[in-house]
Amino acid sequence: MRIALAQVDSTLGDIDGNVLRARAVVADARKRGAELVVFPELSLTGYAIGAVEADLALRADDERVAGAGADGVAVVVGFPERRGARVFNSAAYLDGGAPVHVQRKLHLPTYDRFEEHKHFSAGDRLRAFDTAVGRLALLICFDAWQPPLPFLAVHDGAEMLLVPSCSAQGAAPDAELREIERDWRLLLEFHARFLQVYVVFVNRVGSEGDMRFWGGSMVLDPWGRVIAEAPALEPALVFADLDLDAVRRRRREVPLLKEPRLEVVRHELSRLLEADG
Repeated sequence: MRIALAQVDSTLGDIDGNVLRARAVVADARKRGAELVVFPELSLTGYAIGAVEADLALRADDERVAGAGADGVAVVVGFPERRGARVFNSAAYLDGGAPVHVQRKLHLPTYDRFEEHKHFSAGDRLRAFDTAVGRLALLICFDAWQPPLPFLAVHDGAEMLLVPSCSAQGAAPDAELREIERDWRLLLEFHARFLQVYVVFVNRVGSEGDMRFWGGSMVLDPWGRVIAEAPALEPALVFADLDLDAVRRRRREVPLLKEPRLEVVRHELSRLLEADG
């Protein structure tokens, strides 16, 4: 399977323009053999939606969400999802130009330069899902930093973790960028190596206010090795050829996931919930 990492810049508030640019990237990726194209978090609107007066939230079945897809290739896009009175930070997996799975971000960072709790409601579930290219799960940016979530996704059958992101640094020295990049690399390597799964991290580039999105998108195999990587701080379309049989081979070699003891996890979670009232 060939996957394309669409490390793009998004124009804040310009949904139509972002959709058109996404369609051009998808068309290019499809010509070059991609079966799946993954865009960053909130790729259809830009990240800082609170800085825009217009309501940027879209229903999952909005034609502009579907418009980023194309026949013959699957696409992952990020957008603020309107559902009733609430808005979620969501990512949709499109196949045949239609959403077949929508994941809502579960953990919303509200610290330093991030203010997601002001603008979004938190999702309440994580599901792996079947696709023509394999069984996948979506972890939107900060969700990948919560250890239970990748564990749950893999034990729900995910052979690939897709991590669309808007990781950014402030107007700080390059030392901050090196630290952020190092921490992400260590985190993704841990998930890939010890959950024995492909990890696809797609981060955006460009700036919004004092936030500079640093890119550095990458794919790691089930041994934790980086097999494709985009440059920092510039747009890129990077390809990786994945063999999902490698996931099963790796898990046979070293059966780390063979006995997850889910009943123990359930028992101890129940105990903690009771202790918290």
